[in-house]
Amino acid sequence: MVPSKRGRGRSAPMADINVTPLVDVMLVLLIIFMVTAPLLTAGVPVNLPDSRAHPLDQADKPVQVSLDATGRLFIDKDEVGEAALPDRLEALAARAPLGLPPQVMLRIDRTLPFDRVARLMGELNRAGLNRVAFVTGVDDRR
Repeated sequence: MVPSKRGRGRSAPMADINVTPLVDVMLVLLIIFMVTAPLLTAGVPVNLPDSRAHPLDQADKPVQVSLDATGRLFIDKDEVGEAALPDRLEALAARAPLGLPPQVMLRIDRTLPFDRVARLMGELNRAGLNRVAFVTGVDDRR
């Protein structure tokens, strides 16, 4: 039987899905992720030199040592003075499991003179931290 136009009889159930709320929620989540993603990688602002090298694969979290444009030194996000640097580096080397020193990622501002970088490299070597890599920016001139 075909239902009449006057409302007698049964009408078919509505089979449409309203996707507008789903799209609204997804757009809000997208905006939240777009705003918070750059904040997750925030660290010490350093003007890195460019390089064409490929990124390294990392199994464990490396220690980041940063020198900013003013010459201030940071281990991860903590500022470290020149006098406290040897003790902090020796403590990092002593924490290493199985005697393998942790990977050290150097983030050095490109405007610093090389003698400052060489002194830092000497301190790292003296503490036994010899797995050192330089962090560079991306060079798109390939």
